Amino acid sequence: MTERTLLKGLLRRLLSPTAFTACSLLLLVVLMAVLAPWLGTIDPIQINPTSRLAPIGAEHWLGSDAFGRDIYSRVIYGARVSIIVGLGAAGLSLFFGLIIGILAGYFPVFDAIIMRVMDGIMAIPSILLAIALVSLTGGSLLTVLVAIIIPEVPRVVRLVRSVILSIRHEPYVEAAITLGTRTPRIIFRHIIPNTWAPLIVQGTYIFASAILIESTLSFLGAGLPPEIPSWGNMMADGRMFFQLYPGLVLYPGVFLALTLLSVNILGDILRDELDPRMVKK
Repeated sequence: MTERTLLKGLLRRLLSPTAFTACSLLLLVVLMAVLAPWLGTIDPIQINPTSRLAPIGAEHWLGSDAFGRDIYSRVIYGARVSIIVGLGAAGLSLFFGLIIGILAGYFPVFDAIIMRVMDGIMAIPSILLAIALVSLTGGSLLTVLVAIIIPEVPRVVRLVRSVILSIRHEPYVEAAITLGTRTPRIIFRHIIPNTWAPLIVQGTYIFASAILIESTLSFLGAGLPPEIPSWGNMMADGRMFFQLYPGLVLYPGVFLALTLLSVNILGDILRDELDPRMVKK
C-alpha cells in the first residue's frame, strides 16, 4: 500500500460522521486549553465564601462550588491540565520507549536484561505505583507525569522490540549490514521509520490513559493539589454535594468522558488504517 493510498484512506475515515464528531470535540478541548486565560470569566482558584454553591446565573455561568469558585472557569482550565498531562505522558513515553526498545530489539546483548526489567515494572499495578510515588514526593504535575510514564514505557518498549524483531532479518536490512552500512544509519533509515505507525497508534491510547489516570489520582486525593483546577479534583470536591448539586460532578465528568471517547475513536481509526493486519484486502 502506497503512502498516497494510505493517506486517502485515512482522510476518508476521518471525514465519516463519527470520526468528524470526535475530531471536532477533541479540537474543542484543545482550544479550551489554549484559550483558557481568555475564555475563563473568573480566576479559577479565587475563593468567594459569599457565593458558595451559587446556581447558574450571569456571574457564574455553570454555578460555583462549595468554596465559591467558578465552575465554568475551572472546567476550562481543567482542559489545560488534561491536555498537558496527555501530551506530556504520551510524548515522553514514546521517546524513552523507542530508545530502550531499539536497544532491546536490535542489540541481542541488551535484550534479556532490558526485558526482565520491563517485566518487573509491568508487574506493578500502575495506579498503586502512581499513588506510592505521589505519596512519597508530594502532589505536583511533574510527579503525576512521572507516575504515569513509568508504567507506560515498558508497553512501548515491548511494541518497538516486536517490530524490530520482525524486520531485523528482512533482506533489505541484512543487505545493508552486508554492505557495511553503519549501525546508526541502519537504525535511522530502516528501523525507526517502520515503528512510526504503531507508535502513533500507541500514543493515542497513552494520551487517553494518562488523562484518565490523572483524573483518578486527583479524585482519590493523590494527584494534583486540590486548588489546581483539574477535572478529577472538581469531581472529588463535588461528590459530597452530588445529590443537591449534581453539576459539580457532571460538568467535569462529561468533558472528561467526551475527551476520552474522542481520543479512543481516533486511535481506533489510526489503528485500522496504519496496521497492515487490520487493513482489508
